[in-house]
Amino acid sequence: MSSETPLPSPQQNVKPKDYYAKFSARKTYTEYTDPCEEASKASLACMDQNGHNRDKCMAYFQAYRDCKRAWIDERRADRQRGRQTPI
Repeated sequence: MSSETPLPSPQQNVKPKDYYAKFSARKTYTEYTDPCEEASKASLACMDQNGHNRDKCMAYFQAYRDCKRAWIDERRADRQRGRQTPI
């Protein structure tokens, strides 16, 4: 395990990246564009490093859920203000 890359703190991935900038930077939009991609990858890496023991990775899963919730809330607020998303 010492040769494995250390995982970032789950709290680093709670806030989504700026989805508007992330979507605008792409030439094409797909349904898989995700500003919480880092949180998703961190949770999967945690599972790999801990022998798929879900209990050891709960903080990473919660960070991903928090990130997705914040992203959905941010998009909802933007739509209510009339800001169009690039998708």
